[in-house]
Amino acid sequence: MSARRKRIVLLGATGSIGESTRRVIAAHRDRLELVAVAGRGRWEQLAAIAREHGVREVGIFDEGALAAARASPAAFPPGTRLHGGLEGLRELARLPEADLVLVAVVGTLGLEPALAAIAAGKDLALASKEILVLAGPFVMAEARRHGVRILPVDSEHNAVFQCLEGHPAAAVRRIVLTASGGAFRDWPAERLAQATPADALRHPNWSMGPKITVDSATLANKGLELIEAQHLFGLRPEQCGAVLHPQSIVHCLVEFTDGAMLAQLCPPSMTFPIQHALLHPERPPGTEPALSLERAFGLEFRPVDEARFPMLRLAREVMVAGGAAPAAYNAANEVAVAAFLAGRLPFLAIPRVVETVLAEMPTLPSPDLAAVLAADAEARRRAAAHLPAANP
Repeated sequence: MSARRKRIVLLGATGSIGESTRRVIAAHRDRLELVAVAGRGRWEQLAAIAREHGVREVGIFDEGALAAARASPAAFPPGTRLHGGLEGLRELARLPEADLVLVAVVGTLGLEPALAAIAAGKDLALASKEILVLAGPFVMAEARRHGVRILPVDSEHNAVFQCLEGHPAAAVRRIVLTASGGAFRDWPAERLAQATPADALRHPNWSMGPKITVDSATLANKGLELIEAQHLFGLRPEQCGAVLHPQSIVHCLVEFTDGAMLAQLCPPSMTFPIQHALLHPERPPGTEPALSLERAFGLEFRPVDEARFPMLRLAREVMVAGGAAPAAYNAANEVAVAAFLAGRLPFLAIPRVVETVLAEMPTLPSPDLAAVLAADAEARRRAAAHLPAANP
């Protein structure tokens, strides 16, 4: 056991990853200590989390929520410091007493806090896949320069991380990430035109936030994960694949050059990868029960139909294109998914918007970070221009 508890900053404390992280920390209070939390706007929930864990560093991104929180100091533990906006997230990421920063904010908002944590020498537990999709080469280069570890929290990447430990990179032929297929996995293709946001949010296996649940239904989530894996593990695009696995028990397969495969199995709960990332290399008892081999269950794998899931095909294309293309893919998808959830865009139009934006964007094979951020903004503008007009 560690001589002292590992001190954790949790950015995205009020989301589904944040909830699972708090469960892990509560189950291992002898090893883990929560020292700072942040969220977008649910300040009352953040206050309750701060009281439960004795946290006195709290970040609130939304200005209105921050003002409401500052007007209610009694809701927080005595001596709590409130940090506002993006600068507040950066301040928490650099917190001197922190050992590890877990970034679980939705979308690309976590990029600057992630870079701030790395520059401050903090290990990074990464749950926001969009960060590496947007700026993978820059983030990984900064981590190497500052000598910090990036520990993947996504179940698939954490599984690959576990399977690769102790194996040289030259021995890896390919990795295969598993995809549940989301809410529409078993729907007839002709029915997808009538799919509603409520339909898309009924994931058969996982409990996640709205955006990632829709991404699971389009397989954009798997596309983003393939792009992220390329950067995390130093792989070529052709070494990254995906397969449908309805049970969500096998989270990855790693094939080696001798033809042997390793797989990682655990129940479909985020507490398993989160605990592994927070406590690595320790392996204390799990937060939840493990798989029971005394109970019968089957494992099914089948290839992905990329005609039915064009977002995976588009992800492969932007991996090969490189440069700013993955950032444009992610940005256009974020805009299209938000429009779908708002009832402004049909489900099947999500990949059409993304493909249209990618076709319009100029090729930037080797841009710097500023050019990537500019491409992100431009892709969002172009995606918004392709949305139907909002109802008055």
